[in-house]
Amino acid sequence: GFLDHHTEEELGRSVGSSSRHLRRLFLAYIGATPKAVSRSRRAHFARRLLDETDLGISQIATASGFKSVRQMNRVMLDVFRFTPSELRAKRGSARLMVADGGLRLQIPYATPFDFDTVLTYLAARAIPGVESIENGVYRRVTTTCGYPGALELSPSADGDSLELVAHLPTFNSIIDDVARCRRLFGLDIDLSQARKALVAEERIGPMIAGMPGITVPGAWDRFETSVRIIVGQQITVKAATSLAGRIASMFGEEVAGLSELGLGRVFPSPNDLAEADLTQAGMPAARARTINAFATAVATGRLNLDGYESLQDILAQLEELPGIGPWTSHLIAMRVFRHLDAFPVSDLGLRKAMARIRSGEDVSDEDMAERWRPWRSVAAMSLWMGG
Repeated sequence: GFLDHHTEEELGRSVGSSSRHLRRLFLAYIGATPKAVSRSRRAHFARRLLDETDLGISQIATASGFKSVRQMNRVMLDVFRFTPSELRAKRGSARLMVADGGLRLQIPYATPFDFDTVLTYLAARAIPGVESIENGVYRRVTTTCGYPGALELSPSADGDSLELVAHLPTFNSIIDDVARCRRLFGLDIDLSQARKALVAEERIGPMIAGMPGITVPGAWDRFETSVRIIVGQQITVKAATSLAGRIASMFGEEVAGLSELGLGRVFPSPNDLAEADLTQAGMPAARARTINAFATAVATGRLNLDGYESLQDILAQLEELPGIGPWTSHLIAMRVFRHLDAFPVSDLGLRKAMARIRSGEDVSDEDMAERWRPWRSVAAMSLWMGG
């Protein structure tokens, strides 16, 4: 969705390339320019809204990232050979979802996908007030155009998609919210090659084979997830979850009307936490200073959480900040920056799981993990969830 709000030149700079070279690569490997891919993305998303909702044409144009209904008409006609009105007239009723009690959408995924395992991982780390998980449904507070709302995610009845229910003040950025849902649940990455490589590895292979739907969860909000990881330094997952909830309660914006969903807070922004006295929430002073420094780096632009640097560059940038070591930097690289070779080898849970699959071999954890490159993040998630 980068080109919904930026130019090809800005996209090129963000990935370390000239826009001309980027267009050559897209044409060589995809057969279309970045602009054409972005336009097609908006068109296909608008097509889904036409098919699955009763939103008006102008609402769909805005929600899909078009600047006007006229622009959407032109693009839809070019992509599908039909206008939006003609496409809506052709829709079937089998999967129609009416915008009542929230906008309902389907988020398709490639099977196999182990929703329950991902939900178990997220549930243990859900920030009270910001996120809630109950009866197999993930819920969270979000903001759209500066106004709070809520989202619900659960498996659909057909078993090949997630059902998103969006309770939002406006659907102008719903296309981006869908992308965030995919990233949070690890649907934004293709792990087929990783699974194939790891299944062939002697020690971890049987575990990978027994978890065909495993993936690597990402982050809904990159800053929020990074802070949640920092909070978890040297304490249990349960204690870190409770502490993160106190931070949200004390420094986050209160949201009324969502108590029935188990929600009530927007997680504080980088500016909110840059100078906050986090010791008031029970945070150790040293870790409070780490979060202050991290929030300041993000707020000032010194650290770009949307960056696309190499794994080593990301680790180096993070570890320049006080109080951030390899455990924290690798977890942030894995979940926030989506680097699939990150591996927090000092993690106690990983070490225990690796001991169980060592089979008596005299090999260090570091050397064992080297055999799983460049898919160590997938190995780590499998060890956490299956070990």
